[in-house]
Amino acid sequence: MKLSEETCEACRADAPKVTDDELAIMIREIPAWSPVVRDGILQLERIYTFRNFADALAFTNRVGAIAEEAGHHPAILTEWGKVTVTWWSHKIRGLHRNDFILAARTDALFCTDPD
Repeated sequence: MKLSEETCEACRADAPKVTDDELAIMIREIPAWSPVVRDGILQLERIYTFRNFADALAFTNRVGAIAEEAGHHPAILTEWGKVTVTWWSHKIRGLHRNDFILAARTDALFCTDPD
């Protein structure tokens, strides 16, 4: 099953973080995403580019909708012609499988962008 089709699970404070081996496997399905460390927390980040601010804002709103539906919220920076999306699990201060699922869903939104 593709990551984007998996179901997110409720993330508890004691949920296990993704292992290095799991990271290496799952990142293959979302190769445009980069693992980054901020404030000691491993996160997934990708920059999407658009023709203008309106398209970037529309994409931001679609990402917000899937985040709200899943109850899992990324950092989103919307600028003229680009959107930076960063996923991580706040409760565990790192990456959970949910972050990879939602990164894949974010990519699917971008691929189906109505332009």
